Amino acid sequence: MTTTNWQTICQKQDLVKNSGVCALLANEEQIAIFQVGDDKVYAISNYDPFGKANVLYRGIIGDTKGEIYVASPLLKQRFVLTSGACLDDDAVSIKTYDARIVDNKVEVLV
Repeated sequence: MTTTNWQTICQKQDLVKNSGVCALLANEEQIAIFQVGDDKVYAISNYDPFGKANVLYRGIIGDTKGEIYVASPLLKQRFVLTSGACLDDDAVSIKTYDARIVDNKVEVLV
């Protein structure tokens, strides 16, 4: 039986609005967390499958056709923050996580 729970990652004030931070989950997986606007947070895998490096937290946030994405700082592929889909290659996607802010703490569902 697989169990899931919310893992506290950091405090809300540790985030930089419209930018990313890197965090390490309890299972040693790197994730990138982005605060967009005042209270919306997104969590994705930090691993860029094109550049083969953990760098997505350093990417640039953008919006195209209502889809909020992060563009990799290496080769510039864009990944949708809600689904992990790559806007530049339909065959590639990255893992996403549910994320929320509760009592000024950023939590990720693992």
